Amino acid sequence: MTHSKQGLSRRGFVAGAIAAGPVLATLPNATIVRAQGKTILNARLQRDITVLDPGYMVGGTEIAVQYAVMPRLAHVVNESGTFTWAPSEYMAALSQDDPTHISFELKTGFMWTNGYGEFTAEDVKYSLDRMLVSDWKDKWLALDRVELSGPYSGTIVLKHPSPAIWLTTITAGAGNLVCKAATEDAGGQYTTEIPATCGPYVIAEWTPKQRLVFTRNPDWPGPMPDFDEVRYILVDDDTAAELAYEAGEVDITRVAVSSLPRYTQNPPPDTNVTVAGHLQYAWLGMNTEHPKLQNEKVRQAIQHAVDVDSIIQAAYFDNAPRSFGIVPPGVFGSRSQASFGYDPAKARELMAESGVSGLELELKTLNQQARIVSAQIIQANLADIGIATKIIPLDSGPFWSLGRESKGDEWMDAQIWIMRFGGALDPLDYFQWFTSEQVGNWNWERWTSEEFDEIYQKLATETDDARRLEMISRLQEIMDESAGYVWLQHEPEAFIHRSSLNPVIVPTGEYDFRRFTAA
Repeated sequence: MTHSKQGLSRRGFVAGAIAAGPVLATLPNATIVRAQGKTILNARLQRDITVLDPGYMVGGTEIAVQYAVMPRLAHVVNESGTFTWAPSEYMAALSQDDPTHISFELKTGFMWTNGYGEFTAEDVKYSLDRMLVSDWKDKWLALDRVELSGPYSGTIVLKHPSPAIWLTTITAGAGNLVCKAATEDAGGQYTTEIPATCGPYVIAEWTPKQRLVFTRNPDWPGPMPDFDEVRYILVDDDTAAELAYEAGEVDITRVAVSSLPRYTQNPPPDTNVTVAGHLQYAWLGMNTEHPKLQNEKVRQAIQHAVDVDSIIQAAYFDNAPRSFGIVPPGVFGSRSQASFGYDPAKARELMAESGVSGLELELKTLNQQARIVSAQIIQANLADIGIATKIIPLDSGPFWSLGRESKGDEWMDAQIWIMRFGGALDPLDYFQWFTSEQVGNWNWERWTSEEFDEIYQKLATETDDARRLEMISRLQEIMDESAGYVWLQHEPEAFIHRSSLNPVIVPTGEYDFRRFTAA
C-alpha cells in the first residue's frame, strides 16, 4: 500500500518516540510485510512483559503472549452479538456434562518444546491444581479437583455450579495451561522465560523495552497461522502508537477514544476500525451516607438531571454506547433502559420535594480529558436544578483511594465522583463490587441490600438462563433504586489495522494472534 505524505513525514518523530529504534527504521512501507517469502505482522505492544506464568502474571499483554504459545481448553467466540465459548484446537471433545462436571479429551500429537514430550491430561490437572495456590486463585474458587480417566482425558469437578467459569476463567488468561515437567524443572514458577511452550508460535526473541518476536512452531500439528512472524513492538503512548501506525511502522494498534472520530470518518488509506468490545462501564456515583446526600429525593433529582447523551457526544464523540446499568453490551443480561433518565423538569420537582436548597457538592474525577468534559456537563446540568458543583481533578493515586477506608479518611467526605470499572464476559463478574461487604472497599456509594447480597450469591450457582436473566435484571433494578448511580457509557476497546488484516481480539482487548488472518 501507499501511505499519505503526512504519515511518512512523521517517521523521524516516531522512531524517537518509541523504544524500538533501528528495528522500526528498517521496516518497509507495506500493508503486511512480505520479505524473503515470509509474511510479517507488526503489532503494537502497549506494555512490556514482566511475568508470563499464568498463575503469577500481571495480565493484559502477557495474556496475549500466552494465547500465541500456550494451550487452553476453550476460547471466546461471538455468536449473533453475544459472547460464548468454543473448544480450542487441542480438544477432541469438551462438554459440560452437568452443572458440576466438565469433561475433556485432548487430541494427540501436540508437543511441548525443549524436549518435554506430549501435551497430556496430566498437564491439565497440574495447571489447574497450581492455580488454586496462585495469585489468580480467586478465578478458580469453584474448582474442587481434576479427575483423570486416561492419558488424554479427564473431568473437571466443581464444588458447586459455576456458569461464569467458562467466560471468566477457562477461556481467559487464568485458563492458559503449562507443562508439568518443565514447570517443575523451573522450580514451580517462572517469569519471562517459559520453560516449554505448545502453540502455533514460539518466542524467537525478546528485547526488553523494545519488542517480542514470534515465529511459527515447526512442530505444530494444528492449523498453521497465517503469519510466519509476528513482531510485537513496544509503544507505550497512544498518540505515539497512532503516529507509528500512520508511518507504516505497525499494522495494528489500540487507539484512544478521542481518536476514533478521525479514524472512523477520515481513516488513512487501507485502514479499518475494529471494536473488540465495550466491557468497561462508567457512572456518576453518590455517597448515600454523606450528610449532603442522605436525602433520597436529592439523589433521585441528580439521576434525572444528568444529560448522558450530551456527555457521550461531547466527551466520547458518539463512540461509546450509552449505559443503562453495569452489564455491558454483548454480555448476557445487558439492558436497553434504566428506571430513570434525563428529565430536568422531574429533577426540579424532586428537589422541591426534598426541601433542600443552596446545595453545594464536590465532584471528583480522574484528571483525564474525557472525564473533565463529562464533569463539566454534569456541573452545568446540576446548576440547572439549583446544585452548585465544584470539579476537583485528581491524579490516579488519590482518586483510587477516595472511597477506600483502608487508604485513610478521604472516604468520609467523598460526595460525588465519576467512576469507571471493567469486567469479564459473564455478568456475575460485574456485581461482585457492589455487595454489602464491599462497603468501604469498592462500594463507594455505601448502600447495602440484603436482597442484593442474596441474589448475587444465588446467581453464582444458577444455571438456568431464564432464572439468571431474572436475577440479573433485579440486581440492576436494586442498584437503580439505591439512587446512588447515574449510568454514563461503555467505552470501546477500539483498534485500527490494515484492511488486509482480519484480527481476532478478545473483548477484553488482548490479541489472539493464532487466529489472525491476512485478507
